[in-house]
Amino acid sequence: MKVNEKIISFSCEEELLVGILHQPEKPTGVAVLIVVGGPQYRIGSHRQFVILARFLAQQGVSVFRFDYRGMGDSSGFVQDFEQVGPDIKAAVDVFYNQHLGIKKLFLWGLCDAASAISFYASEDKRVEGLVLLNPWVRTEKGENRAFLKNYYLKRIFSRGLWQKVLSGELNLRASLVSLAQKFKGAFKKPLVEEASEELLPLPDRVLNSLSGFNKPLLFILSGRDLTAQEFIQLVASDARGKKLMRSDNVSRIDLSDSDHTFSNDAWREQVNTITWEWVKDV
Repeated sequence: MKVNEKIISFSCEEELLVGILHQPEKPTGVAVLIVVGGPQYRIGSHRQFVILARFLAQQGVSVFRFDYRGMGDSSGFVQDFEQVGPDIKAAVDVFYNQHLGIKKLFLWGLCDAASAISFYASEDKRVEGLVLLNPWVRTEKGENRAFLKNYYLKRIFSRGLWQKVLSGELNLRASLVSLAQKFKGAFKKPLVEEASEELLPLPDRVLNSLSGFNKPLLFILSGRDLTAQEFIQLVASDARGKKLMRSDNVSRIDLSDSDHTFSNDAWREQVNTITWEWVKDV
């Protein structure tokens, strides 16, 4: 199918943002806004966002990918992922203003873009669904717990580890000190109980936001990624997370061999196909 790629400039809080619209010759009415994780710009690691956009456009999906304020070709100061709600809204607005006959709009994001999307989505009724890859819910406690479970516990049963211990190649004292620090960080209690939503830890805010979004959600999670493991551990241990993942509007696909950015062709093709099959069917 013939696809037209068009550069679009638009404004956000007096700054000039730049994006690329992928417009298929025969659009299906399905549209995907690719929201960028930081610090990145609209191409993505390993050109992932370009590849995804061109693949979806070949299936008749209109796609828009753009740079936040202060990133890539957009003007202004760099924004933290918790501050990009206005950028996302501006991109949604200009996407709709292209008169593409959008019937269903989905937001797609990897890592902290997935978290940014979770904060934004409930505020915009035009958003019909979310595709979230390895959402960012990083805290020191969560990181330590995920590291203990997915690194230390696996490594302790590794033949290679004990060969290094017996041969003297491994600094056992330093390793034990590091392990003790991880345990301490994984199970320490917060100093204060924070009631305000704005002051809640990131995992709580992400879960609260996703729990309030009652439209289709797709999670794509990597098996060899600490960020994904932190999210998996969070939803498995928190009552809100358990309820969320059991909800009828939620789908989850685990790619057990893939890394955080889906860095080879096979993993990117899997993500592309999963995304397409899900957005066309929901």
